[in-house]
Amino acid sequence: MNVILITIVYILAPVIIILLYNRFEVVKKIGTVIMAYAVGIILALCGLIPTGEAAGAEQMKSISDMLMNITVPLAIPLMLFNSDFKLWVKSLPKTFIVLIGGLVAIVTSVLLGYFVFRNAGIKDFGDVAAMMTGIYTGGTMNFSALGLALHVDETIMSIALTFEMIVTFPLIMFFVAGGYKLFRKLLPYKEKENSQSDDIEYADVKDDSFEEYKGMFSKGVFGKMLLGLLLSVLMLAVGAGLSLLITPPLNELVIILTITTLAIAASFVPWIRNLPKTFELGMFFILIFSVVVASKFDIYSIDSSALAVMGFIAFIMLVALVIHLIICRFFKVEGDLFVVGQVGLLCSPPFIPPVVGAMGNRKVLISGIVIGLVGYAVGTYLGLLLSLLFTVI
Repeated sequence: MNVILITIVYILAPVIIILLYNRFEVVKKIGTVIMAYAVGIILALCGLIPTGEAAGAEQMKSISDMLMNITVPLAIPLMLFNSDFKLWVKSLPKTFIVLIGGLVAIVTSVLLGYFVFRNAGIKDFGDVAAMMTGIYTGGTMNFSALGLALHVDETIMSIALTFEMIVTFPLIMFFVAGGYKLFRKLLPYKEKENSQSDDIEYADVKDDSFEEYKGMFSKGVFGKMLLGLLLSVLMLAVGAGLSLLITPPLNELVIILTITTLAIAASFVPWIRNLPKTFELGMFFILIFSVVVASKFDIYSIDSSALAVMGFIAFIMLVALVIHLIICRFFKVEGDLFVVGQVGLLCSPPFIPPVVGAMGNRKVLISGIVIGLVGYAVGTYLGLLLSLLFTVI
């Protein structure tokens, strides 16, 4: 397939996915990131991406690298601008316990998994472990940022993200299909009535707060959304400039840390936080990244070490869930709050409303979203800290 045509597919595929997301309920349940990744894998499995010595392979690699290096740094500020971290003080009393317990569970499970699988022959294992810390405390955005900052091999990133979706998606389906009832039995505690009214809580965060793409091009929205994009570009420029001053030439680690910190600071400015549809625009860039990185999937690279990656990911998810469950039982956290905490950390905020809808318990909505937002903010930092630790080990 022509290189230019593939580049067009990279950009148009997310647009089509978003249109399908707005139209069909089944696409909403599957998720836009999974759909984007499926498109990329199909391109790879069909042999449509020129690789090796094939004509256009070098040009294709140059274009895909450029897209990967641009989309994530632009997406990070856009996805963090709308995050109202002051909602923390309005959330349910035990939200803090669920968040800290979840972070402890994930870091502990990654550390345990590192020692269990360190001799499994996984390439760049310390970096893979760091990326899994990022994705399980924030989501694909953190995973992508860590992959770029740590210069992880694209094939390894593709394999890790593919297996992560294979392992994690059934957990979401389990929650939505009624699995939350199991945790209501394991954690049969009831929250005390909150002093604030439900109406006040829900005025700040609605069920459709994430990935509501309708109206992005409407009058009064599009211009403000582009202003958010301009701010994101400026933050990227600041990050690049700081990188050149500290560690020339460009250093992705410095850039990612700079734009993440600037974006979190900017989210406390009311007019920036209220810019419409910046999260959705950021997701669009993440979808482009997802299609590109998935298109680098090489089925012939799946060997014993690749399967070990899948085992490592499954280990992290299951051990983290058990540790988190034990912590929440000790502190008498209710089952529904535990479930949204798991979803917020392991899968990110966009997955929370469908699970809350399935449970029929809107009281935990804001807590799940706050947990997910904080995960977005700290995931990259945690991943980098663990990467440094693994280097020392």
